[in-house]
Amino acid sequence: MDMRLESKVVVVTGGAKGIGRATVETFARQKATAVIVDKDVVAGKALEEQLNKLGLKSSFIEADLTANNSCEQVIAEAIDRYGRVDVLVNNAGVNDHKGLDASVEDFLGSLRLNLVHYFEMVKFAADSLRANRGKIVNIASKVAQTGQGGTSGYAAAKGGVLALTREWALEFANSGVTVNAVVPAEVYTPMYERELQLQPDPVAAKQAVESLIPLGNRMTTSEEIANATVFLGSGLADHVTGQFLFVDGGYTHLDRAYRGN
Repeated sequence: MDMRLESKVVVVTGGAKGIGRATVETFARQKATAVIVDKDVVAGKALEEQLNKLGLKSSFIEADLTANNSCEQVIAEAIDRYGRVDVLVNNAGVNDHKGLDASVEDFLGSLRLNLVHYFEMVKFAADSLRANRGKIVNIASKVAQTGQGGTSGYAAAKGGVLALTREWALEFANSGVTVNAVVPAEVYTPMYERELQLQPDPVAAKQAVESLIPLGNRMTTSEEIANATVFLGSGLADHVTGQFLFVDGGYTHLDRAYRGN
């Protein structure tokens, strides 16, 4: 299926690992030029090299998006290399578990880690996105809808991501730019696997989570999040905007007590 992504320039933050890596790979396979933005130089360069060896188009930009002027520099570098930005995927972030026992400074730091750079990336990419009738896809989290406990900063940030998705969908509507969010829940990434390994019984901990996911009693894969993200960033979603697409096996909205017939 032609997703109308050939010659499009796609910027993916947090693009070197996990969901971001799968998203970069999927866009590249659809003939887009994927710009990998990450602070992990080793992982970023390795992915760039791997994709280029396969004849796919990609390049790496090293960036810590929480640093001053970093987001502006990333967009400027992408435009300098390719002359445009057609799709922006805001993905970088991490659940840092800053709850009510955290300091105000830590709470604000969580917002910077998980929300502020979303605003900055869109702000500096806006002109190019408008000129090219581009697309923005924000990666959010089910925590914005369900809560989790002990993670006020991350919950506030991801709630802000969903609110900004709707706000920007309106702000960009007259220029033809679409803005949507993909909302994951339990995604089996390398980061998630590392967290499970800290549990007394990692296998039992994983099974406990999987038992709460109605569809298949399994975690979502990074590739499944990537597929949804690429759809929303493609020409097949030209009239989809302001939407939250939950890719979670029914975890957020279906009864987790369900155990089948």
